[in-house]
Amino acid sequence: MTDLDRRERLADARLYLCTDARTEQADLVDFLDAVLAGGVDVVQLREKGIEAKQEIEYAEVFAAAAQRHGALFSINDRADVAYAVQPDVLHLGQDDLPVKVARDLLGDDIVIGRSTHAPMEVDAAASQEGVDYFCVGPTWPTPTKPGRPAPGLSLLAHAAAIGTERPWFAIGGIDESNLEEVLAAGATRVVVVRALTEASDPGAAAASLAARLRA
Repeated sequence: MTDLDRRERLADARLYLCTDARTEQADLVDFLDAVLAGGVDVVQLREKGIEAKQEIEYAEVFAAAAQRHGALFSINDRADVAYAVQPDVLHLGQDDLPVKVARDLLGDDIVIGRSTHAPMEVDAAASQEGVDYFCVGPTWPTPTKPGRPAPGLSLLAHAAAIGTERPWFAIGGIDESNLEEVLAAGATRVVVVRALTEASDPGAAAASLAARLRA
C-alpha cells in the first residue's frame, strides 16, 4: 500500500477500533474478522505492558486481518515495534516519542496520529508538521485511561470549530447510546473500545456504528 493510499483511506475512515489481543477470550482472529467485516476502518493493537517480541507476534495477526478486509492497521505508542512490523499507522500520545523523531525513524509512508486532551493540544495537532490525524478526548471518562479527566463534548466542538481539513476522531467512552451527542458536537469520526470489545455481537455492533457514521 502506498502512502497516498493510506492517507486517502485514513481521510475516508469513520470507525477506528482500539483493542487488546483478546488473550482472555482466545478469539482474536474471529473477533478481528467480525468487526472489520462489520465496518471498522482502522484497527489498533493496544496491549500495554508486554515485551516487544510478543507485541510483534500479535501485530502480525492484526496486520493480516486488516489486509484481508482492506482496512488500516495501527500500532499504539511503540515506534520500535512499528519499525519492525511496518504498520499503516503509528499513534502517539502526548508523552510518547516526538513526532519528528518517529517520522525520521519510520519515513514518510507511515500515517502518524496524535492524541489531544486540551484546546492547545488540538490546535497544535491540527497544524504540526508530520501529523496526519489526531484524536480528541476523552469525551467521557474511560477505564482505558484511569485518572485522566474527560474534557467532554466542548473539546469536540472546539476541534470542529477549527475547520481543519486534517482528519480527527472523537475518543473516550463512545458507544451507540451517546453517538448522537458526539455527532451533534461536530465530530464525524470516532474511536471506540468497549462498544465493540464488550459487545455480545461485535460484528453487528460495528455494522450499526459504521452505518450511522456514514449516514
